[in-house]
Amino acid sequence: MTTLKAFRLPVALAKRLSGLAKATHRSERFYVEAALKHYLEDYADAQIAKDRFNEPSSKVISGKELRARLGL
Repeated sequence: MTTLKAFRLPVALAKRLSGLAKATHRSERFYVEAALKHYLEDYADAQIAKDRFNEPSSKVISGKELRARLGL
């Protein structure tokens, strides 16, 4: 199932997207979906790390201790 989303892009970005799609014989939709998927995964990971870092009860450990825990 899909849903329609409409939004505006800066002209330069839209031209890059169009050029890439034409050069690779892929749809613009293919690249928009891939870019959003990767961005949202990375953003979610970064936000989780930030939240954990800012959590007052979180314990910060040294790199040496981390390596020991991992058996490295």
